[in-house]
Amino acid sequence: MPNLDLVGAEVLHPDGLSRAPLSFAEGRITDSSVGRAVDLSGFQVLPGIVDLHGDGFERHLAPRRGAMKQLSEGLVAAEAELAANGITTAVLAQFVSWEGGLRGLEFADQVFTGIRDTAPQLVTDLRPQLRFETHMLDLYEDLPKRMDAWKVGYVVFNDHLPHDRLAQGKTPKRLVGQALKAGRSPESHLAQMQAMHARRAEVPAALDALCATLSARSVRMGSHDDQTAEGRAEWRARHVTLAEFPETHEAAEAAHAAGDSVIMGAPNVVRGGSHNGNLSALDLISMGLCHALASDYHYPSPRRAALMLAQSGVLDLAGAWALVSAGPAEVLGLADRGTLATGKRADIVVLEKATGRVAATFAAGRVSYMSGAIAERFAT
Repeated sequence: MPNLDLVGAEVLHPDGLSRAPLSFAEGRITDSSVGRAVDLSGFQVLPGIVDLHGDGFERHLAPRRGAMKQLSEGLVAAEAELAANGITTAVLAQFVSWEGGLRGLEFADQVFTGIRDTAPQLVTDLRPQLRFETHMLDLYEDLPKRMDAWKVGYVVFNDHLPHDRLAQGKTPKRLVGQALKAGRSPESHLAQMQAMHARRAEVPAALDALCATLSARSVRMGSHDDQTAEGRAEWRARHVTLAEFPETHEAAEAAHAAGDSVIMGAPNVVRGGSHNGNLSALDLISMGLCHALASDYHYPSPRRAALMLAQSGVLDLAGAWALVSAGPAEVLGLADRGTLATGKRADIVVLEKATGRVAATFAAGRVSYMSGAIAERFAT
């Protein structure tokens, strides 16, 4: 673990850029020089990115149909991509869903066990997030015990059942392809969906009990794709205080007004809108209703989104970067990171000022990524 004085760079603090050196020792930011200076003229030093939710790691774990036999190797590869994009804390989002396949319980068990066993050996702080389909009532009783075994302390609730089409007796879209991915016949897959839809009246009470149990265990909980203020209020009553990717202004405004955290996808900002026509993240940011941006499915996007927001004048650089550092750290309750303040973890990303590309990443003072000319400066 190096102890270094980073000099000559522009260093980002909550009040803006500074030319003052930044020092760190034993994995923490210090308020005094440690004696080994590295000239980073031409670079910018910013807080490491805290990624609240991302499933881009899936391509490393299962690059083709079916899971890799050595899941740990895929996680190592995923960490390399995270670090190369300036991410120092990464929440890896894995489904437990009726959709089966890579979203089924069996694969989720492999993923969560793999993260539990492999993450302590890596430099980037990898944390699991369970994405749980609310209509899987048969799993409710054992879910808290499973989460304990997996060491999962963060769950987001989803409901992706096509209720409208099922209620109308219509065949859901993409049924055949979905069934094949799950290893089922289309008929059995449809029957499973219909059975869950038929029990939808049981879900609210089951959620009340499950959320009470998880809240008592200090599990962080979020809801996905909120559409109405009433729906958000129901989640809040269950201590589900994170609104992830709300689909309407109404839901986002209700969450913000109640003090809940609103999380949007960074690709939404980079693309200039949602890929499926939902709420614009840029609109929420401009209205001051977004607390944090997440990578969602694309790890380069948090950095790119923050820089785009600053370059376009929507926010200054400190405010834009806070959406991918201090903001997400606060949402996750991680008071030891998110800014480059004295005593915080030395979670640092170094960008080429001219291009905005990641040159180096440090997680708790340890090098997780370094490439190109900057490596020569550290080696000299």
